[in-house]
Amino acid sequence: MKVSLHRAMLQYGGGLLLHTASSGPIGGLDTLYLKLERGPHAGIGEVRINIAYLNGISPETCLGQALSVIDGLNWSMEPAAIQAELAGMAGVIAPVRMLVDIALHDLIAREKGITVLELLGGKAGSPLRYATNQTLFISSTERLLAQAETYVNRGFRDLKVRVGGGDFAEDVARLAALRQRFGDAVKLAIDANGSWDGAQATQNLQTLARFGLAYVEQPVAPGDWDMLNRLSEKSSLPLMLDESVAGSSDIDAIVAAGGRLWAHLKLVKLGGLAASLSAATRLAAADIPFMIGQMNEGAVATAAALHLSCATQPRFAELYGADGLENDAAAGLAYRDGHVEGPATTGLGLEFDASKTHLVKELEA
Repeated sequence: MKVSLHRAMLQYGGGLLLHTASSGPIGGLDTLYLKLERGPHAGIGEVRINIAYLNGISPETCLGQALSVIDGLNWSMEPAAIQAELAGMAGVIAPVRMLVDIALHDLIAREKGITVLELLGGKAGSPLRYATNQTLFISSTERLLAQAETYVNRGFRDLKVRVGGGDFAEDVARLAALRQRFGDAVKLAIDANGSWDGAQATQNLQTLARFGLAYVEQPVAPGDWDMLNRLSEKSSLPLMLDESVAGSSDIDAIVAAGGRLWAHLKLVKLGGLAASLSAATRLAAADIPFMIGQMNEGAVATAAALHLSCATQPRFAELYGADGLENDAAAGLAYRDGHVEGPATTGLGLEFDASKTHLVKELEA
């Protein structure tokens, strides 16, 4: 096995600026890639590491642990055995688990001559295509409407509006402008990224009811499940949890809520495809609506979430992350007609161009 770790800073074109209540403005996506080569096959993993606003983990910590885990794994074993070894390693942070987990899934599927979708239990021959939302980041009303127009013209009718970065009255005005411009031709949701306290959330949810939102994501900060349950009992709008969903105990709490709380599953929070598939399976069995989503990420991480979505068929999907990247190191995804599409070949189906990255470490076992 030849193992190489790469790093790149991915950039969006078209003047798109990532800006949420929790992140502030983001200039680019600091990304790690793991490439595993065995014989004629190569598997690629990816994780974005400048997301301390989500998980409190610095890019330097992610990089340091990725290097440590790469040095610690026995790469001379079969890939499935390496998966088991990784699962048994204590203290590995979720982003690093995701990085290695995706690369191993991609490699194993390519060696078997199947898609990652099939490896996850999906049907052979299934189209690798899923409807996705698009996010409208915090901006002026004029810019927000222009961006929404662009998405709608491209066939995207599911829009999520980032709120909580300033005056709530301005958030309401932007939602009103969207409804006035598009009426019911678009599905609207909002994401407060935990920016409200309990009293604000109660009042704001009442104000927002008139917009017919598909859901309100993370109205309050994670940690207080009693407050979330009280809010869900009073709210006429569904509550979708994101930052609150970081492990199996959080899935337990959502299942216990009996459908009043929904879940946004992200590979980077749960630690990759295997853990996310387990969470999705539990939620589906309990008949609880969930979303398969992602951070703003490159094509490899997006493709992994796409394959998982096709395998688990969530009610919602947030797979816009690679749309519009100018210097992605992987190619093969396409966005059109409100969907993201990937090649139904083997593995994740993408081609990786290492020349667009910086080599961090390389070893052979």
